[in-house]
Parts: sequence; C-alpha cells; structure tokens
Amino acid sequence: MNKYMKGLAVASALTLSQGAMACGDIVMAEMNWASAELMANVDKIILEEGYGCSVELVPGATMTTFASMNEKGQPDIAGELWTNAVANPLAAAVAEGRLAPINDGPITDLGEGWFVPDYVLANNPDLKTAMDILERPDLFPHPEDPSKGAFYGCPAGWGCQLSNANLFRAFDMEAKGWLLVDPGSAAGLDGSIAKAVERGENWFGYYWSPTALVGKYGLQLLDFGVPWGGSENWDNCIVKPEQDCADPQPSSWTQSVVNTVVTSEFKANAGAAGDYLGARVFPGVVMNGMLVFMADNQAGGEDAAWEFLDKHQDVWTAWVSADAAAKIKKAL
Repeated sequence: MNKYMKGLAVASALTLSQGAMACGDIVMAEMNWASAELMANVDKIILEEGYGCSVELVPGATMTTFASMNEKGQPDIAGELWTNAVANPLAAAVAEGRLAPINDGPITDLGEGWFVPDYVLANNPDLKTAMDILERPDLFPHPEDPSKGAFYGCPAGWGCQLSNANLFRAFDMEAKGWLLVDPGSAAGLDGSIAKAVERGENWFGYYWSPTALVGKYGLQLLDFGVPWGGSENWDNCIVKPEQDCADPQPSSWTQSVVNTVVTSEFKANAGAAGDYLGARVFPGVVMNGMLVFMADNQAGGEDAAWEFLDKHQDVWTAWVSADAAAKIKKAL
C-alpha cells in the first residue's frame, strides 16, 4: 500500500510538473483601457497562481497589438480585442493559421448604442425599445427648449458623431420633436449623464459598455426595436460624413464583437491555460462594478484584479479547476 501511495504521489507530481512546463512563459497584452487592464491582471494572477505559468504583461492597444500578433507572433494573447476594427485582416489571419479566437465573448452585455438610466424604463414600462422612446420626446426635455426632446450624440471628432447624426436623420427624429445635442467633449457627455441622474431627470443618448459610468449610474442599453440595416447601409453611409450619406436608412447599432485572440502557436500548446481562457467570461454587471471601484479608488489593474478575485469568487471559480481554485484562494 505504501509503495502504491508513493507511486501515486510521484505520478501526481510529474503530472503537475508537466502541466507547469506545458504552460511555461506567456506574453499577454495589457490593453490601454480599464476593463482590459483588469482582465489582463486577473488572467495573470489566475494563470500564475492556479496553473504555474509565468506571465509577462506588455502594453497593448487594438491596432498595434493585432499587428504585432499577426506579423511577429507576439504577444501570445490579446484578452479583450474589439475586433470590428480589424475584422477583415483578422479573418485572413485565422484562415491562414496565424491567429485564433479562443473566446468569442469574454464580457457579457457590452457594446455601443443608445442608453437611458434604468429608472426611465422602470417608471415607463411601455418604453421597451429605442423606437418607443422616439415617440416620447416630451419625457426628455431639451435644457434650452423644453418643447423639444434632447438626444445626446457624440462630441465632434469622434467616429460615433457621424453614426449618431446619420441615425438621427434616418429615424426622422427632428420631425418627431427631437434636437441632437453635441456634448462638446467626453467630459461634457459624462457630465450630462451625471447631472441628469443625480437630479432624477430623464436622459437619452449614446454611450458604450463596459464603462465605470454605466455601472455608477445604472445606464441600460436599449434594444433599437428595428433590425440592423446591413453592411451596405452602415459601412457605406451611416459611418460617413453627411455629404457621403445622402439617404441613411433605419438601423440598429452595428454589433460590437469582442474576442480573446491568441496566436495559433499558443493555442496548439495552451493546455489548461487555453481551457481557462475559453471559459473566462466576466458578467457585464460585475465588470461595470469593478470599473466603478477602479475609478472611485484610483486603482490600477493589479489592485483591481485582487479585489475582483476576493469579492467575486462565485464568478471566477467556475472558470478554473478545483485544484487551481484552491491555489488561487490560498494566494488571496
């Protein structure tokens, strides 16, 4: 019996050693926005503490990280790659065997579009879609002309300024009693939301998630109530200046696609690390809450990652093996 137990212990140690060796050294992009910064640091801690990997975080951004992975095979992982911006070259890289999506949705409930504070929907149960709201400009009075509804678009110079302006025309919102508000800057857009919510007033406009502001003020992304109008309408009109978009057609906002993308070489040898990355999905409400924590406490990605692992064990333990979970909890 003792000989059997010793043999089992040796076999277990060998398995663990092989697992750590298989994981080895990993280079991961730490993208330059808060949710991706948090995600990269959570991944680093889980892979190192739970699976014995050695993870190096390197600065990243959508276009530069994609180009580096595609052309040089480094870094190994981009945890939160917003792939709309690189859709065609990514498809080519996947087809040619250089890159591979390993998780098609690392965060739930994300995307761009039209938002309202949650109490707007709670107080007006008949408003279920953006199309319903367009019929009620009276509920969103413009600060300078209360007889009109205020729709807050994007500041000048942002790509979404064009999309919102063209959708404003596509839905004939001016005729329905709306005025398009240019908030002037990112701070102006955020300030309009904060001011409205803190006063309990209604607000309607463009925003995106995950963000601290969505979590802090309980913004809800609206179903447009109409289907997407297709790539011909969106790519060749909605996203272009008005002079290049003479006849915009109604459309929901184009779907935001976010993947965890890895090099094909990493995927082929990822083992348990790949299983973890494929299973790792942050609930949108949890991610937004963590972004509020980061903003309120001026916390960086590493501090926020430890906070997440401590406070949301019910979430991340579902992503890892029981053995890895025990090791990670011991490190908290």
